[in-house]
Amino acid sequence: MKKHHHSSVVQRQRDGRRRSQRLVRRVLPFVASLFLATPLAGPLLKSSAHAPATTAMHRTAAVAATPLARFDATLRETYDRLGAEQQGLRFEVFQKAMTGYLNLRETGHLAADQQHLTVVDFDLPSTEKRLWVLDLANDKIVFHTLVAHGHNSGENGASQFSNTNESNMSSLGFYVTGNEYEGKHGHSLRLQGLDEGFNTNAFARSIVMHGADYVSEDFIKQNGRLGRSLGCPALPLDQYAQIIDAVQGGSCLFLSKSNAGYTSKYLNQDIALAALSLKPATNS
Repeated sequence: MKKHHHSSVVQRQRDGRRRSQRLVRRVLPFVASLFLATPLAGPLLKSSAHAPATTAMHRTAAVAATPLARFDATLRETYDRLGAEQQGLRFEVFQKAMTGYLNLRETGHLAADQQHLTVVDFDLPSTEKRLWVLDLANDKIVFHTLVAHGHNSGENGASQFSNTNESNMSSLGFYVTGNEYEGKHGHSLRLQGLDEGFNTNAFARSIVMHGADYVSEDFIKQNGRLGRSLGCPALPLDQYAQIIDAVQGGSCLFLSKSNAGYTSKYLNQDIALAALSLKPATNS
C-alpha cells in the first residue's frame, strides 16, 4: 500500500509539472506582447530607430560647420535681407558679385567708406531692369533700373564682349568707380577695370557711367529694345545723376554674363572668407 501511494504522489507531481509547462507555453506569448506594448519598450525602440537619424544629423552639422557652407549661408542671409530675389537679382549672380566685392575690400581696392555694390546681369535682355545698386551697410537695394550695353555686343541681348579699343562692346568683370566729371555725355563717372584680359582697357576706351536718352521705357516701346552705347553702361536720364552720386569714389561694379568664358582672380572664396571673418559680429 505504501509503495502504491508513493507512486501515485510521484505521478501527480509529474502531471502537475506538465500542466505548468503547458500553461507557461500558453501565457508566455501573451506576457511578451504586453511587455512590448508598455512605455518601457517605447524608448528602447525609439533610440534604436533614431540612431541613424542622429548620426545623419551629426554629419549634417559637421558639413554645415565648414567654412564654405558658412560663407554660403552668410551670403544667403544678406541676399534675403536685401529682398534681392523679389527684385529679380539671381542668387548665383549675387554670389559672384559679393565674392568679388569681398576680395576687393580685403585687398584694399575699395574706399573704406563706400559700401555700395552695383551689379549688372547681361543674361537679361535690355528690355528688363538688369542693374541693381545694393547698399550693403543698410541691407537695401537703392536702385533697380535699365542699363544699356555696347552697340556691337548684340541687339536686345548682349552676347559679345571685348576689352579692345574701338570694339564698341561691353566688357565683363569687376570695376572700381572713380571720380565724377563733366564730359560729352554730361555728368559722368570714370571706371577702372580690374580683370586682366576682360576690362583693363576700360579707362583708355573711355568706358564710363553716364546718362542717355536711349535708355528709357519710351525707347523700348518704340524700338523693342534699348539703344546701345559704345561700350558704356549707360543709364536712364531720370536716375543716372543719383546713381553716380551714390556709387562714385571707390565702390564696386560687377558686369556679369554666364557662359561667356569669364574668369577672375577676384572670385577667390578663401580671400572672401578672410574678409568676412574680419567683419564686426554685429554685421555678420
